[in-house]
Amino acid sequence: MKKTLGTAVFLLVALNCFAWQLTLPLGGSSSSDTGRKETRVTTRALTGVVLGKSDAPVSNAVVYLKNMKSLAVKTVIAGNDGAYRFPELSPNVDYEVYAQREGKKSDTKTLSQFDDRQKANIILRIK
Repeated sequence: MKKTLGTAVFLLVALNCFAWQLTLPLGGSSSSDTGRKETRVTTRALTGVVLGKSDAPVSNAVVYLKNMKSLAVKTVIAGNDGAYRFPELSPNVDYEVYAQREGKKSDTKTLSQFDDRQKANIILRIK
């Protein structure tokens, strides 16, 4: 009976330790953890403004965003203040962005997957 009880206690302790290990974050735990949680970015946003030669906002410019992994292209129309926004972009993809209005085009800029800003801002200048 003692051997069975001892085995049962051992199994309960072992199972409890195993369950405790499953709750540890990947990479284990350290004594320097202060209870703060890491937040993982699942999406990011690209915002910016389209400007002309004299740094005046260019309204109604078409802003093109190319996903360099899938090659899909999204477009938005810049507002009266020249502002544009692409929400909910993947943080694991490179993007190319440029603006065009009345046959004139800005330089193409890149938003790299290594740019870890959750809200990136790129100014596009139409020449």
